[in-house]
Amino acid sequence: MSSQHTNRPAILSELAPVFTSLHDAKVQKQLSFEDISKKINRSEWYTAAIFYGQAKPEKKDLKALSEALEVPFEELNAVMGSHFYPTRGLGQFPPQDPTIYRLYECLVVYGHPLKAMIHEKFGDGIMSLIDFYGDMERVKDPAGDRVKITLNGKFLPYKRW
Repeated sequence: MSSQHTNRPAILSELAPVFTSLHDAKVQKQLSFEDISKKINRSEWYTAAIFYGQAKPEKKDLKALSEALEVPFEELNAVMGSHFYPTRGLGQFPPQDPTIYRLYECLVVYGHPLKAMIHEKFGDGIMSLIDFYGDMERVKDPAGDRVKITLNGKFLPYKRW
């Protein structure tokens, strides 16, 4: 195996081979998710989700990915075409990867306080992950750079009937 493939995310073994093809092409082209997102006109976060089978790309997304990464459109369309509906959620629970575990830990520790604050500010309801977008950025800090994650979901009130 060439050195370009030694850092494949282990979770790819749970997905169809086309997702490995996408990751390999990304490495070969030396592109970041941000670079690819600009080429396909999607957000960085959504673009990365496509690479893990966690988002449903449109035909235009598959065509743009095919062009940007030189992966045959037919290969992408065969797996992620109009018939594809993601099974969302990957890996074991609780997560073992330290980064993913810390995000899980954040919700375990702060989930109930966040829920209470949502109820105080909006009422009885939830934050949608269907009508949602997110962003992640690096924030320079003299004490050590920081990770800033924004979760932006529509508030959905519970109905009364």
